[in-house]
Amino acid sequence: MKKVSVALSVWMVVAFIVMGLTIPADVNAKASAKFTDSLTKCVDGDTAHFKKAGYSRFLYVDTPESTKKIEPYGKTASQYTCTKLKKAKKIQLQYDGARKDKYGRTLVWVWVDGQLLQELLVKKGYVKKFYDYGTYSYESKLVHLQATVKKKKKGLWSGKKEPSIAKTSSSKKKKPATTKKTNFKNCTELRKYYPHGVSKSHPAYQSKMDRDHDGWACER
Repeated sequence: MKKVSVALSVWMVVAFIVMGLTIPADVNAKASAKFTDSLTKCVDGDTAHFKKAGYSRFLYVDTPESTKKIEPYGKTASQYTCTKLKKAKKIQLQYDGARKDKYGRTLVWVWVDGQLLQELLVKKGYVKKFYDYGTYSYESKLVHLQATVKKKKKGLWSGKKEPSIAKTSSSKKKKPATTKKTNFKNCTELRKYYPHGVSKSHPAYQSKMDRDHDGWACER
């Protein structure tokens, strides 16, 4: 029995090294205590930037791609996640095992106003699969929930075409005002002329308006 236990431990260590993960002290560790954080930028359905945690990947869930490669329900999942995070009165995060993936992203459980965001995504049918880098605290719950969602044919499992994302008609969309002004007091004033913000190369760019220091000021 001891030999089997040792062999299993060695195998798990090798697996973590191959996947480029930081090996936790205990791969079966429970999630850490929740800590409050704030959103700085939403990326897509399972990725976001937070003030304390930085560039973060949501633990265990994998939503369809919505940036470089557009997959079915990718935009829908992204819009859902971003809306939840932006409207949340309180965001809390939890670590669970390895804290970084091979891309350097922080791995976290995300709570919005007391609800586990990963669970909400599964319930809506926006999670295409799970990725497993260890044994997680809410893993079993999400797996069982996914099975129920598939039976109910929700979201990705409905067999229906992804609903259109609400957009303002280009013909009715109000055109932004034009100006040669480059010095703005704040982002509210700047967005009247540049709705999507400005890059670092733009004359109106000011570092104080670039909160996440990504070279883009006042982006939404």
